[in-house]
Amino acid sequence: MMLEPSIDSLQKQIKSKYTLVTLSARRARDLQQEGEPMIEKPLSHKFVGVALEEIREGKLTYSFADEIQERQF
Repeated sequence: MMLEPSIDSLQKQIKSKYTLVTLSARRARDLQQEGEPMIEKPLSHKFVGVALEEIREGKLTYSFADEIQERQF
């Protein structure tokens, strides 16, 4: 089964596969609880697919500063 959009195409926006997978998994959990996608009429019926579509559309991004702030005590 192929995911659409593909991980390789999304790496143009987010370079790290680990970050891409982590970001989409977190967003999928948010979607499961909230149920409101940031894009109109997503093609995917699954939460991870919707999260990947949001990344492709530029609605879901990642900032390295977020990670640094979480690590500070």
